[in-house]
Amino acid sequence: MRVAVVSVPHRRMEVPEYVKALVKGVESMGHRVEIIDAWTQDGFRLPSFEYVIVCAEAIKGWGGKMPLSLPKVLTSGPGLVGKRGAAFIKKTGPLFTQRSLANLMKAMEKEGMRINWSDILLNTAQAEAMGKRITP
Repeated sequence: MRVAVVSVPHRRMEVPEYVKALVKGVESMGHRVEIIDAWTQDGFRLPSFEYVIVCAEAIKGWGGKMPLSLPKVLTSGPGLVGKRGAAFIKKTGPLFTQRSLANLMKAMEKEGMRINWSDILLNTAQAEAMGKRITP
């Protein structure tokens, strides 16, 4: 199965280690995985994948706001209605992690995606274990 992992860190940087660990876990289950960086790439290719995983970090501060690159990458990909996906948020602080996850899921559902898995990632080991358990 072709799986896209959309990396949405809170600021522009290379792909974080927890995303690489998640990809390693998904690949170990025999799926073909491609990483899409939300800051440098658009989501035009997202409809060609069978499953879309979004890994995001909330912007530091209050309220669990998502980075501006998240809606940019989701809205640039036409045809996401009905696409199955998973939402993961990296725990960055003690407050508003659940709200951040809810905001991420709301942004994905706004584009018509069906989310069948969501969780909070604590570290790279847990991210790899989550990747092994995802059943697209």
